[in-house]
Amino acid sequence: MLIGMQGFLLFVISFALLDEIEPVNLAFIIVETVIFKAVIVPMLMHRIIRRTGINRVHKNALPTFYSLILTMVALLVSVALVFVLNDKAINPLSFAIALFALLSGLLLIVTHKRIFSHMVGFLVIENAVFMFSIAVGTEMPMLINVGILLDIFICVLILGVFITRINRKMHGMEIDALTTIKD
Repeated sequence: MLIGMQGFLLFVISFALLDEIEPVNLAFIIVETVIFKAVIVPMLMHRIIRRTGINRVHKNALPTFYSLILTMVALLVSVALVFVLNDKAINPLSFAIALFALLSGLLLIVTHKRIFSHMVGFLVIENAVFMFSIAVGTEMPMLINVGILLDIFICVLILGVFITRINRKMHGMEIDALTTIKD
């Protein structure tokens, strides 16, 4: 649900910040953000959740209080770095959001034990890359768009297959159990 909302917000931000909107570029952004990131990816993730039965955070994950502290530190670092850079060529708000999304995705990957949480962290990092492309220039280079779209598609497809197959073999989604698989 939140990943879908994040995809829709990416569309709103990219639409608001683009100076010149060409029909082809606009269609690609709509397909990439609204259709793919806001609809298809959340549906695939919901399907993975249903198949694997993941419904809680792992009990050995970092406590919520410490995760919140680390997230606030990531936000402060993002804002401080934008003020230190102070470059006219980049959009400071988009750059701060992108950097915070990147750090949040990395924190999600590092502090959680489930493979599914790692996939969500990777998708947050993908959205950060999209925001970095907006921060650097108001024109969306088609090559960056295609690369991001392909990367997300591969991520969801491969990790979906990976998670369902691992769940059949070991009946758990913790990363520590991956060391016991020797196929």
